[in-house]
Amino acid sequence: MLVPKYYEDLEIMHENTMPYRAYYIPASCNMGPLVEDRFSSDRTICLNGRWKFQYFDSLYDLQDRFYEPGFDLDCFREVEVPGNWQNYGYDSHQYTNVRYPIPLDPPYVPQENPCGAYVYKFDYKKQADAPRAYLNFEGVDSCFYVWINGKYVGYSQVSHATSEFDVTDVLLDGENTLAVLVLKWCDGTYLEDQDKFRMSGIFRDVYLLRRPENVVYDYFVTTTLGRSDATVTVRANYIGEEVPVKITLCDEENREVACGMFVKSEKSGYTHQVILSVKEPKLWNPEQPYLYTMVLKSAGEVITDRVGIREICIKDAVIYVNGAPVKFKGVNRHDSDPVTGFVVGAAQMKKDLQLMKQHNFNAIRTSHYPNAPYFYQLCDAYGFFVIGEADNESHGTEAQYLKDSSWENASRRWNERIADNPEFILATVDRTKLCVHREKNRPCVVIWSMGNECAYGCTFEEALKWTKKFDPSRLTCYESSIYQSEKRTYDCSNIDIFSRMYPELEEIDTYMEQNPEKPFLLIEYCHAMGNGPGDLEDYFRKIDQYDKLCGGFVWEWCDHAVYRGETLDGKTMYFYGGDFGEEVHDGNFCVDGLVYPDRTPHTGLKEYWNVYRPARVISFEQESGSLCLKNYMNAVDLKDYLFLTYEVTCDGIMTEQGKVILQESILPRMEGKISLPITVPESGKCYLKIGYHLKCGTNLMEENSSLGFDEILLKNEDGQNRQAAALLAMQERNGLIHVSETDRLLLIQTDQFLYCYNKLSGMFEQVTIDGKEQFDAPMELNIWRAPTDNDRRIKDEWIRAGYDRSHSRAYKTKWTMQEEKVQIHSRLSVSAVALQKVLEIDVAWEISGRGELSVKMHVRKDTEFPELPRFGIRLFLKGEYETIRFYGLGPHESYRDKYHSCSHGLYESSVEEQHEDYIRPQENGSHTDCDYMVLKKGNQAFAAVSPTTFSFNVSYYTQEELTAKAHNFELEKSGSTIVCLDYAQNGIGSNSCGPRLQKEYRFDQEEFIFQMKILVGKEFVL
Repeated sequence: MLVPKYYEDLEIMHENTMPYRAYYIPASCNMGPLVEDRFSSDRTICLNGRWKFQYFDSLYDLQDRFYEPGFDLDCFREVEVPGNWQNYGYDSHQYTNVRYPIPLDPPYVPQENPCGAYVYKFDYKKQADAPRAYLNFEGVDSCFYVWINGKYVGYSQVSHATSEFDVTDVLLDGENTLAVLVLKWCDGTYLEDQDKFRMSGIFRDVYLLRRPENVVYDYFVTTTLGRSDATVTVRANYIGEEVPVKITLCDEENREVACGMFVKSEKSGYTHQVILSVKEPKLWNPEQPYLYTMVLKSAGEVITDRVGIREICIKDAVIYVNGAPVKFKGVNRHDSDPVTGFVVGAAQMKKDLQLMKQHNFNAIRTSHYPNAPYFYQLCDAYGFFVIGEADNESHGTEAQYLKDSSWENASRRWNERIADNPEFILATVDRTKLCVHREKNRPCVVIWSMGNECAYGCTFEEALKWTKKFDPSRLTCYESSIYQSEKRTYDCSNIDIFSRMYPELEEIDTYMEQNPEKPFLLIEYCHAMGNGPGDLEDYFRKIDQYDKLCGGFVWEWCDHAVYRGETLDGKTMYFYGGDFGEEVHDGNFCVDGLVYPDRTPHTGLKEYWNVYRPARVISFEQESGSLCLKNYMNAVDLKDYLFLTYEVTCDGIMTEQGKVILQESILPRMEGKISLPITVPESGKCYLKIGYHLKCGTNLMEENSSLGFDEILLKNEDGQNRQAAALLAMQERNGLIHVSETDRLLLIQTDQFLYCYNKLSGMFEQVTIDGKEQFDAPMELNIWRAPTDNDRRIKDEWIRAGYDRSHSRAYKTKWTMQEEKVQIHSRLSVSAVALQKVLEIDVAWEISGRGELSVKMHVRKDTEFPELPRFGIRLFLKGEYETIRFYGLGPHESYRDKYHSCSHGLYESSVEEQHEDYIRPQENGSHTDCDYMVLKKGNQAFAAVSPTTFSFNVSYYTQEELTAKAHNFELEKSGSTIVCLDYAQNGIGSNSCGPRLQKEYRFDQEEFIFQMKILVGKEFVL
């Protein structure tokens, strides 16, 4: 074997790497902070580009010394670095959540360990003023060995951390050969069991830094606030000998506000420090991310960095930033790109941050590892709180085989193999230090997280102890500390925040009733998988209710999937777990974000946007026009941040609109009143919509950007939608109706229409208008929906209850004719084979001489059965209708617990646009609280209206098709237009990972009445 087996040695994480340090990019002069343009520094040599590469299925297949100069590379191919070799076409992608993709045998990994050999040639010329050279790798999965010009340089692991090597003595003037051997597995793999795709290789930037012999190597900036000033303390260590260093601090107008020189001071592991005083400082927070520029200038080198002055602390279990209580409006974010995998550059990061800012986020958790260092600099500049999380997750230990496999036993024993194993203390503390040291100067980082889902034990006790001693200026959290073994009492004293994943709302209440000493943080909540989440508003109300509940981080930002090209008809193909022939995988559980892989927003992101709007209407007095607003910002006066627009609509038609500039301050968390006299129409369904808009543009958002809205139902004489009322009251046509009957059918006929009623099912088999059949299949009672990802736990119970295969039957049918109307009454049930009936229904149908079809159903449910997915009528209209117009909640999909980003209005779109194209097909496109809907195809129309509001879906895809297919690109249209007219649907929630659906959103009514009027034909074109 060419290399020593460091990859299975818990005593060796690195060999010949440089000591921990803060991230920075030096230059020979002041070239600015060097964030996205860091390789423009004259002291950097970027080594990204086309490298030679060869893949081996096993380390034992690597026989030749590929790293030696002159080695024949003809069998190597060229690949792009950074990159993942799975994306080069080698090995295969694999997605697992909890389970390890290798046997659980730490520190040992499979003997047939896949590996990749990389070779890159570059030119180098030594510089007299910067003779030393340092080779940096910012991300390599999982471990790697390095050679330059055939000479061994070193070894390192920890995939998402920077590894730096001093390569001064092995570089030559002229051409140099850099060789890297990357292994797929190492003992660090057991600490990198994050919920993500498994990909391998050099996936972040590689570069050289040229530096003088004697320079500042590491520095640590901390800030404290006084009454009218701030203290900026900079501590530093040198490499080589001490040299004079001048530190200058300038404001955003480039005016010097403080300066000084390092002096010796043996404090906290640093040899030198300088204390700078800033008068009347401008403080950093996400809403006002003010940054000072700090320049460290020594002979031959300048380091330019940015400093944000801010303080974070806890008082009485409430988190304060700069003396003001804060709420984290956060999201968990992985590095993920459907094409490049783990390779995520500054442009992609900026796109994510822009979307987050546009949708009212103010915080990010780097789940579950450090991001590239410039990500934090972007968060500094654009304004986001960050939880900096160490590259540490050993979740797979939870999946160990136990005789007693109960969750109670598993949670007690989860920690035994790694988290509470002293053999892993060195590795755990190393990962913590790599995270903390690199980002310790970033003002955006306000909380250190030790990692994710490892359980708890001595390894984390030591990591937390070091963190609090080294950096008491920030807070700490670690959710898995809740998993306590019975063997001993663990020390949690160095954890500042009590954090939980997906708690039920009642658990939050219980915690608050105990008068806690630590703030409560929803480290993950509202699992955003597929059609979801549906409980954002409920959690928002809890966060608003309790000062000690400091906010939360939605799981998660983006769908993880691998781009696999396009189908012949142009549909994008995304693959997830199980699509690569993996033996172990977790399916589409990685497709769980607020945005699609290409960053197109899900409707769940729109929901978040309006739930977390910066202001809310607390009350509105219609008579006086007095409107009370509450400011939900942490630091900004509403008067300075936004302006209002308002519009009054009547039956979806705007009758009044205007703009309001706030004249009086409304400070954070406070309320204020404005006068908004409006004229309310005497009749019709009227709403007042208050819009919030950005007053001044920022570096990520344009002026006038929409920040959310409130909607208020106005009172008038009737409050009834006049168009719906007109449809309900359409005049009957005079004419003879003929009724004929067989044992199976009732035929109701005039010169213009024929209705065919099946007495066995209690539903209409066919409707013919002017000689044209309207249905492709008989009408159905419908209680099934294509399960959403958030139905994944209740789905099996629904199937066990037979909901997916239930049918109606009629026991008895009577009909009468009265005043040019035919009335049909049937007694029905709904049941599945081998099961008792789930529903009993008394149904009354009425057909007018004009051909209007009305129905009233009195429904009773057997309480033995679980909540219903839905209840309503499904119709298969012949052909593909083109457009839809409706009055209700829109413009996008809405459900009983997922509608806060929708408003009442009159909407029109194509039927195609009604389909929300989730990667794994599922229920989508519903609209709730509707008064009527109308479909059109040429001069043909279909309309539905009810005296009570209803919900509906319109689609070209059947629910059976959505249920059966695993990917959206596999979907086949039915050829019909499927209309589902529903009394109600079950809520959405977030039970794919979160708690069970709240009771108020479960469709478990024992008895209800469903009414609907259906109109078919060209006469009903509106």
